[in-house]
Amino acid sequence: MVTSLSKGANSDRVSSNREGSEPPDSEGGVERRISERIDVTWSVDCETGETFLYASIANISDMGIFVQTKEPLEVGTMLTLRFAPPGHQPFVLRGVVQWVNVVRALSISPNPGMGVRFIELTDADRERLVEAIRTMAYVPYSTSN
Repeated sequence: MVTSLSKGANSDRVSSNREGSEPPDSEGGVERRISERIDVTWSVDCETGETFLYASIANISDMGIFVQTKEPLEVGTMLTLRFAPPGHQPFVLRGVVQWVNVVRALSISPNPGMGVRFIELTDADRERLVEAIRTMAYVPYSTSN
């Protein structure tokens, strides 16, 4: 379930050097991401100066996450992300909305949400994040009988 709670009229935004609001792999089917993404289903709390959004992470890399939601924030919105991968300490990270997949009336929108790029990531947080991602990438492929 996705819920957003408004706290005010102003929002935290940064300008994006990216035109439009389409995902990085939408230009002619060419993948432009530089980091491998791992599919996950983790709860995430997204907070701006005015909004709380309770949603789900659909995939993650060491550069950012895809937040699955029917109520994506605007491109350029800065936010605080709180999530806890199974078996790991919780993360509290900063991010910026890079692109959105909006729900379109009378159209199939199979994956509504927003791509969020991590910002101000410390070396320690990046190391913990990479370790959590590696763990999740290999756990589903266990060969135990």
